[in-house]
Amino acid sequence: MSGATSKLKIMLVFKEIIHRKFNFLMGLLAMITIVALVVAFYTITKATQDETRLLTRNMGFNVRIIPVASDMNQFWLQGYSDLTMSEKVVDKMIEQKSVNYSHLTATLHKRIHWRDKEIILSGISKEEREPMGSNKSKMIFAIPPGKVYLGYELAQQFNLAEGETITFFDKEFEVIKTLSEVGSEDDIRVYFDLATLQDLTNMKGRVNEVMALNCMCSTKNGDPLTELRKELAKIAPEAKVIMNSTIADARENQRKMTDKYFALLFPIILIICAIWLGSVAMGNVKDRTHEIGIMRALGFSAWKISSLFLQRAIVIGVVGSVLGFALGTLVSMNLGPKIFNVTMVAVDPVFNLLYLAVLLGPLFAVLASMLPIVWAVNQDSAKLLNEH
Repeated sequence: MSGATSKLKIMLVFKEIIHRKFNFLMGLLAMITIVALVVAFYTITKATQDETRLLTRNMGFNVRIIPVASDMNQFWLQGYSDLTMSEKVVDKMIEQKSVNYSHLTATLHKRIHWRDKEIILSGISKEEREPMGSNKSKMIFAIPPGKVYLGYELAQQFNLAEGETITFFDKEFEVIKTLSEVGSEDDIRVYFDLATLQDLTNMKGRVNEVMALNCMCSTKNGDPLTELRKELAKIAPEAKVIMNSTIADARENQRKMTDKYFALLFPIILIICAIWLGSVAMGNVKDRTHEIGIMRALGFSAWKISSLFLQRAIVIGVVGSVLGFALGTLVSMNLGPKIFNVTMVAVDPVFNLLYLAVLLGPLFAVLASMLPIVWAVNQDSAKLLNEH
């Protein structure tokens, strides 16, 4: 008997949907819009966070690890330490799994006179190593052995182009890239593979700097440099840390701004959509006041009457969630590439949102419809009959 009653209720719900198509479509449109907005907002915000991470990462390395005995006056005047340390300092940091550094890149720098000009030779390790063992995109180029990258000013002053050969320490190297102007001493720099420059300068296994990125977004005391120095003192006491606080602060502030943007707008969207869906539900209830009055007069309980409206809300929630997810994903994937230039491929469907939408969408629809339903079923039946 209960099965037959359930089937009858379902039939009544679908008959009511067909009978009041416009009101149902308005409710469905509201649900589709709600889910589409949430999905598109979340997907694009996630892409924004990825975009922000890459843009701030591209500000450059914000941590420099140099020999502990370095003369800082000389370091800042020359741009690098004239002391060296073992390249194994990177291995020590890799072995310490919990270290808060990333993109560890060993480098060696040396100033020389070349063609009557003072220039800087820089050797860069082929790999950017990660203490946590993660795979990350490279921040800087890798140079093949026997090749060099040439700074902008050197290429201009000596009229050197890609494909030409130049000589250092009686060895020939092919210029495979001439770099764009950056407005710093990098414009008079020649980049080599690290091992190649170590061999040229008889400094095998030695480096005078390890460039890195601080991957600790924030600390309990708000002082990441102190934390980094404590870590390094335990791992490699022969080295010390210098942090570019301007880059670090810019990266942290940008990340916090993106998080606040999401935290502020997301609840506002939900509240507006809930009011919209509730208004549609109120319209449906008001259209059916005469029916509700008859059912109340015939002795139907408030729960039985409410269940008819709630089942309708569930149908709207399920169908609207599926269609809303499809629409929201389509919108984000079409708008995303126009907004983001660095991480276009990162604007991908988030299928976990579909499962959440189908689970939470009907619940949201029911909650948004609850107030009008409770109002209607608690009205006097005579009053409801007179309102028609």
